[in-house]
Amino acid sequence: MPQSAAQPAIQARLNNSQLGAVLKAALGVDKADYLFRMINVQGRLLAEPMDEAGQVSRLVLAQALNMVLFDGLLAAVPDGKAYCEDKLAADEAIIFDHGAIRTVDGPMTGELPRGYQAVARILIPLGFEVAGIYPLSRLKMTGRAFCHCDAPQLVAQFFVSELHVEQFSPAFGRAVANTIGGSVDPLSPGAKALLDQLSESGTISFADATKLLPVLVKCFGVHHGPVSEADYETLLAESPEMAWISTEGNAFNHATDRVRSIEDVASEQRAKGRPMKESIEISSTGLVRQTAFKAARVMRQMRNADGGLVTRDVPGSFYEFISRDYLCDDRTGEKKLDLRFDSSNAQGIFKMTAGNKAA
Repeated sequence: MPQSAAQPAIQARLNNSQLGAVLKAALGVDKADYLFRMINVQGRLLAEPMDEAGQVSRLVLAQALNMVLFDGLLAAVPDGKAYCEDKLAADEAIIFDHGAIRTVDGPMTGELPRGYQAVARILIPLGFEVAGIYPLSRLKMTGRAFCHCDAPQLVAQFFVSELHVEQFSPAFGRAVANTIGGSVDPLSPGAKALLDQLSESGTISFADATKLLPVLVKCFGVHHGPVSEADYETLLAESPEMAWISTEGNAFNHATDRVRSIEDVASEQRAKGRPMKESIEISSTGLVRQTAFKAARVMRQMRNADGGLVTRDVPGSFYEFISRDYLCDDRTGEKKLDLRFDSSNAQGIFKMTAGNKAA
């Protein structure tokens, strides 16, 4: 890992904060140090001093979860990791804006709650709340933005979408049921009890926080067995988004870096030969602009007609870029970052996982 000129200061923040202590316990010292150097972490998130005999707030645990999930996304998206390594080498930090999760709204989700509730039951105890609902009608989906109550400008949001199975054909519904009907719930009774405690008091002990964090991370993954090739083709024909869920589950669909000039970033990345989306999505207000690397290609196992396993090349996750302008509060005159999303932008960005088609 490259060394940064700011390394001593970052190491001090890591060593002296409860967030650093939680990350070191979960990931080890080297990985925690790596993430602290890579991701911009503001002072309020470091205000709780290290105390392994003390309490961990929902704010700190939310930030720790975000950082671990961001690291997992980089492991799955080589172009995103290469971009972040370039930033790290230049001593420039990533501003983690949001991560995206896909869920299924239907009666056939096995042990998992249907739709966005599979994720909301984790996010709400951590201090997130629904800040906006976005119809994704072209995709027969709905998106919800979860923003952190305690530090909305500092903690990355979650954009959680759910696919409405009843809006598709009966054959599609059967393929969904075949694929995710046996889903298992990774959230143990003990983890649920700790989330209840977080909801009630806003804190849990350091020991409990280090036990809970790995369980929460597991919730953002695949909770069903391999999809059959026949079902995959049925899903793909009607919804590339559901086909993606069939192989990737509730993993981060993408993670997003907030940048000053999205046009400059896109040009720089194209010049480096990285596979960029051809266009930039611009919100109806003109304040939010988004683009992305094309999705990584991944090899996933599927069941064939004989019940055996075959390996298929399919789209995986991707790395996104966003620029946000400021809004002026008509009452106070205060300027605040526009943290909203845009339905048209989201549907354009979702095309990154639609297969081999250009977007």
